[in-house]
Amino acid sequence: MQEINVTYINGPDVAELALTDAEIIAAVEETLRAQGNGGTVIEPRVHLVPENSEKGHFNVLRGYVKSMEAAGVKIVGDFVDNYKYDLPSEVGMLNLFDPVTGIPKAIINATAITDMRTGAMTAIGAKYLARKDCKILGHIGARGTAYWNVRLLDHLYNFDEIRVHSRRPESRNAFRDKLEKDLGKPVIVTDNWKDCLEGADIMVEASRLPEPKPHFMTSWVKKGAFVVPYGTMSAVEFDLTDIMDKIVVDDWGQCKPGHPFGSLRRHVDEGKITPETLHAEMGEIVAGKKPGRESDEETNLFWHRGLSTSDIALGWALLEKAKKHGIGQTLRFA
Repeated sequence: MQEINVTYINGPDVAELALTDAEIIAAVEETLRAQGNGGTVIEPRVHLVPENSEKGHFNVLRGYVKSMEAAGVKIVGDFVDNYKYDLPSEVGMLNLFDPVTGIPKAIINATAITDMRTGAMTAIGAKYLARKDCKILGHIGARGTAYWNVRLLDHLYNFDEIRVHSRRPESRNAFRDKLEKDLGKPVIVTDNWKDCLEGADIMVEASRLPEPKPHFMTSWVKKGAFVVPYGTMSAVEFDLTDIMDKIVVDDWGQCKPGHPFGSLRRHVDEGKITPETLHAEMGEIVAGKKPGRESDEETNLFWHRGLSTSDIALGWALLEKAKKHGIGQTLRFA
């Protein structure tokens, strides 16, 4: 058998490669377009819960992107108390494979990828479903994915006002400090959900609740707003979807009944959100198969669960950039 080598890209390598905001958004948008045109395979994620869901769980995501000639599997742990150990709440590893031979191509630290691809999906959702003149962002949550939500949204909109909130004061204050340093603009910290969200043009809910409980009130949503609720446990009122003109998901296969987590889980399980009530999957919009926002008066919602293809896209982008710059290690596999 011929020698087989695998490229290993660790966390410091990912940081050194420093994908730009534009590179991140472009890579994820390409796979959404491929998804809309039938050029991907997305297997619904599966979960491994070692003890109980309150402590955390593992997500296993699997997919294939034809244009990149890559299949991939990401395993990411999501453990809410990791901050107590000075660890990220989400720690992931991505394996890329040759889809023709099954030979492994790369092992990549996917912790940053998980954060970046989530932020990219939020930003792309806004690009197609939010008003072009959005000035105020309200963001709940300060975990890793939250940073990229705000950073990539601001890359597209250059907000006049950014409001953030999270449960722990030390967390939200540190979040503000990092955003202000990196974005070069002031960020408002609030000590409650209402002051953070009410009247914002774009409203993002990325909370980490131990159990479903409504904190995000429907009455705070102004006409024409864009809403992105994606916490693992639902924080929204059940009637939130009643005021929406368009409801879009990233992949219905991961939203349909039978999956335990997600902000709109109850809405799906009780038949409030179905394939018939959905406007589209985001890939259909990016591919031009269905329209995005059609007027400033629309109030739209985007629920994204996270796509394996987005992880593959960023892993592939890192791998290609690593080859050009000689970054990463070569490991002997066989």
